[in-house]
Amino acid sequence: MTKPSLPELLHAAVTAVGGTERPGQAAMADAVAEAVDDRSHLLVQAGTGTGKSLGYLVPALAHGERVVVATATLALQRQLVERDLPRTVNALHPLLRRRPQFAMLKGRSNYLCLHRLHEGVPQEEEEGLFDQFEAAAPSSKLGQDLLRMRDWADETETGDRDDLTPGVSDRAWAQISVSSRECLGATKCAYGAECFAEQARERAKLADVVVTNHALLAIDAIEGAPVLPQHEVLIVDEAHELVSRVTGVATGELTPGQVNRAVRRAAKLVNEKAADALQTASEGFERVMELALPGRLEEVPEDLGYALMALRDAARTVITALGSTRDKSVQDEDAVRKQALASVESIHAVAERITQGSEYDVVWFERHDRFGASVRVAPLSVSGLLREKLFAERSVVLTSATLKLGGDFNGVGASLGLSPEGTAGDDVPQWKGLDVGSPFDYPKQGILYVARHLATPGREGSRTDMLDELAELVEAAGGRTLGLFSSMRAAQAAAEELRGRLEKPILLQGEETLGELIKNFAADPETCLFGTLSLWQGVDVPGASCQLVIMDRIPFPRPDDPLMSARQKAVEEAGGNGFMAVAATHAALLMAQGAGRLVRATGDKGVVAVLDPRLANARYGSYLRASLPDFWYTTDPNQARRSLAAIDAAAKAESK
Repeated sequence: MTKPSLPELLHAAVTAVGGTERPGQAAMADAVAEAVDDRSHLLVQAGTGTGKSLGYLVPALAHGERVVVATATLALQRQLVERDLPRTVNALHPLLRRRPQFAMLKGRSNYLCLHRLHEGVPQEEEEGLFDQFEAAAPSSKLGQDLLRMRDWADETETGDRDDLTPGVSDRAWAQISVSSRECLGATKCAYGAECFAEQARERAKLADVVVTNHALLAIDAIEGAPVLPQHEVLIVDEAHELVSRVTGVATGELTPGQVNRAVRRAAKLVNEKAADALQTASEGFERVMELALPGRLEEVPEDLGYALMALRDAARTVITALGSTRDKSVQDEDAVRKQALASVESIHAVAERITQGSEYDVVWFERHDRFGASVRVAPLSVSGLLREKLFAERSVVLTSATLKLGGDFNGVGASLGLSPEGTAGDDVPQWKGLDVGSPFDYPKQGILYVARHLATPGREGSRTDMLDELAELVEAAGGRTLGLFSSMRAAQAAAEELRGRLEKPILLQGEETLGELIKNFAADPETCLFGTLSLWQGVDVPGASCQLVIMDRIPFPRPDDPLMSARQKAVEEAGGNGFMAVAATHAALLMAQGAGRLVRATGDKGVVAVLDPRLANARYGSYLRASLPDFWYTTDPNQARRSLAAIDAAAKAESK
C-alpha cells in the first residue's frame, strides 16, 4: 500500500472535524512537513479561520515521531484534546494504518494531590497537620468548595483542576494540591500508585502527541530537570505569548508574608539557633520592605542587600538543619518537612540571585494594595535562553495569528533568540517565516478608523473629547461594542460615563467572571463590554454582537514599567532603537490581537476604532498599522459613524 499524500490526509482530517479546506491551511501543512523533515524551524502566521491546528497536527502525525504541542490558553488545550485530536486520529487511522495516541500534561500543582486530600495540610502555627475539611465552616464559600472537591475526588479520572466545573478559587485549590517541590515523590508517598500527576506523566510517555502549556515548556527548558518526555518536534501555538510566559516562569519574588510563612513552617523542624536566625533575618527584611517605594533598582540599596544576605545565609542554615532534625511531635513529618523545605529553598534561591547581582537581571520593588510590598527579579531578556534551550535539539514550529509585526517576522524572531531570517552560520538556528494569510476579505469586511482629530492622550487626566467620540460611535453602532482599554481606570471611567449617557447595557470587566461577561455580551447585540488586557486577546464573539472594537489609546507599556524600560534601555545602549524594539513591538502585538476580535467569521462586518491620533500622525504609526489586518482605512469620523449605522441597520433587518 502506498503511503498516503499530505493533501489526502488533510482532506480526511478537515472532513472529520466538519471544516472547510482552505489554501492557507494546505500551505501551512506543506511548510510544517518540510520543517519537520529537514529538522529546521518555522514561524508561521495563520489568520483566524485558517484552521491552523489541523495545519500542524496532520503533518506532525503523518511524520510519526513524538510531538509536543504547547499552547497558552486553556481553551485551545481543551479544543485540541477534546475535539481536534480525537477526530483527526480517527480520520487518519485507516490511512496511516496506525492509531496515534495523545495525552495532556500540565504542571504538578494543576492536579489534585491525594496525600494532601486524605492526610490534611501541614499546619503553620502549630505542629502537625490540620483537616482542612473540619476547619472550614460548611456554610462558607471555602468550606463548600472543599466539600465539593472531596466528592469530585471520588469520581474524577484525571484529577485535573480544569475538569472541575464550576471552578474553585486559588485558595481552595491550594488546600488539595502541591507544587513539584512540595511533592513527596511517588516512591515515598502512600498514594504514589494512584497519583493523578504521575498517571498523567505515564500517559505522556506513551503518547505520540503530548499537549501542554507554555509554562510547563518554560519550566522544562529553564530548570534543566526534564518534565516533558523526549520529543523530536515541538509546536508552539499562540506563540506570540511565549516570551511573556517564559519571562513569568523565570521571575523570582520575595514578600514579607512569604518569608514569615517559611519561618513558621521551618520552626518546629530545626534547632532553635537556626530557627531564630531565620526569624531575625525575616524581621530585618520586613523593616526594609515597609519603606520600599515602587520602581526599578539599578543597584541594590545597601539596607536591602544586607537584609537579603542575612535571609540567604539563614535559609541555607535551615536547609542543612532540616535534613537532620527529627521532631517526634510532628505528624506526617515527611510532608511537613517537604513543604517547609520548598518554602525555604525558594527564599534562598531568590535572595541569592538578587545579591549576586547579574547584569542580565532586572530588580525592582512593587507595591500591591492588598499584599503590600515585594521585591522582584526577572531576566532582562529570555532570547538567549530560548535560543539555547528551545531550538537546539528538535524541529520547532511557532504559530499564531500575529507573528508578523511591521511587515516581517524579524521582530518576533529576535525576541525568541533567532537571528534575522536568512542569516547563515554553523551555530545559527535556520528558520523561515511564512504568512499563509486569512480566509477573510479584510478590506471588504472591516474598517480601521483612527480619530485623528482628538487630542493626544496624556499620562493621566480625563479625556473628555475621547469619551464624547466613544459615546457617538457606540450610539451609531447600536451597542455591539467591545471596548479595549489600556488601563482598568480608563475602562471604569468610560463605563461610568456611558452608563450615564446611553440607554445601552455596559458590562465592565471585574464585575462578573470573564466567562459570564463574554456570554452575556454575545447574547445581546445592544450590550457593550469594556475591559482591559485579557479582553484584548481572549474574546471570540462572531456575528452581530461585536461590530465595533474600540481601543482608547495605543497600548504602549507604562513608562515606569521596570522590566520594559530596562529592556528598552539595554537595546539603546547596544546601539539599537529601544522604543521601536520594545515599546512599539509590544503595542503592535497587542493591537494586532485586539483588532483580531472584530472579524471572526466570513460574514462578520464592522469597524475597529482607535481613539488615539498618534496612529495616524506619529512616525511609528505606519509600523503599527502594518501590523494590523488589512482593513479599509479612514480618519473621517462621519464616514465611521455612517458605516456603523449601516451595519447596525443591516444586522437589525437580518434578525427580524
